[in-house]
Amino acid sequence: MLADPWFYLASIPAVLLYGIAKGGFGGAVSILAVPMMALIMPPTQAAAILLPILVVMDVLAVRAYWGISDRRALHILLPGALVGVAIGYFTAEVMNEHYMRVLIGVISLAFGVQSLLGLQSRASREHHRLSGGLFGALTGFTSFSIHAGGPPFTMYLMPKQLSPLLFAGTAAIFFAVVNAVKLIPYYFLNQFTADNLLYSLVLVPLAPLGVKLGHFLVKRSTSSFYYSVISFFLVVVGVKLLWEGVTALTV
Repeated sequence: MLADPWFYLASIPAVLLYGIAKGGFGGAVSILAVPMMALIMPPTQAAAILLPILVVMDVLAVRAYWGISDRRALHILLPGALVGVAIGYFTAEVMNEHYMRVLIGVISLAFGVQSLLGLQSRASREHHRLSGGLFGALTGFTSFSIHAGGPPFTMYLMPKQLSPLLFAGTAAIFFAVVNAVKLIPYYFLNQFTADNLLYSLVLVPLAPLGVKLGHFLVKRSTSSFYYSVISFFLVVVGVKLLWEGVTALTV
């Protein structure tokens, strides 16, 4: 596959897009990376190739945002996320991912439209352990199962109205932990073949470029612009997931 130019045409933009999101800009837009690579390979292989690259990106993102995070949010979200990853692993062979795509698609679309219209409830600006635990578990589960952890995480944290840097720093630490944990079940599911690791190695030099570009955009974004971009991509991702899920279920 390394001799196929289509591999690079699909994979290079996908990795850069994920890097920009890892750098803190665009939020849920990272979910578009796997489908881009899936144009030339199975989605499961695309996800397996991306995961080691994401871990490298996580290290770079945590370094860029070191000391900038909402610790309260992390304490609430991370335990649930680890439970969600575990549930995803143990249900990997029985879970119907198409229903999950429809569910997350509908919620993302509704939340994104609500945010763009400025109709969010003021009550959602406060941290709540129960709702945070549920969103954390949903983030971990969907991150493991269909590589769509961004929307649930964003839906919990965005109403808190953090500064762009604080939002991005919290996301960097959260997903660094989640992706590191995901390495273990991915290994036991035999996703890290020699070929997949070779493809990851070829693409990993793009990681710093994508993260730096995302970090650059975050530092120069106003809060209103930053959250408008996130809301827009929530709508885009919601439509995408809903379309994929409904199409698969009606075939």
